[in-house]
Amino acid sequence: MNQLITLIIGAVSIIFIAWYFFGKKNEVTEVSGSSINIKVDGGYSPSQIMIKKNQPVSLKILRIDLSDCLADIIIPEWKIKKSLPLNKEIVINLKPDKVGEFPFHCGMNMFHGRFIVQE
Repeated sequence: MNQLITLIIGAVSIIFIAWYFFGKKNEVTEVSGSSINIKVDGGYSPSQIMIKKNQPVSLKILRIDLSDCLADIIIPEWKIKKSLPLNKEIVINLKPDKVGEFPFHCGMNMFHGRFIVQE
């Protein structure tokens, strides 16, 4: 009986781990208008942002996470590194001039997101 319980707990644990790491799919959020709100709390929400080429967009970023890791945002494509003070909205203006996928990440490169620029 103990072996059966151990087997069931092990199987449930494996299924949960597989779902947690491989099953979660981030949805792509399309910018409708000239700005988008990004919440920083255990990561970026939304973390995948679709924008139009040559359309100026304002990123309104609010960090509510206490982690020092998320105290900065780095957008390599546009050579942007901004400090994100706790509970204070920061605005970053972008005007993407080429099509593609452009990553962004925290200061320690542990949390990630991406901009998807389309025609």
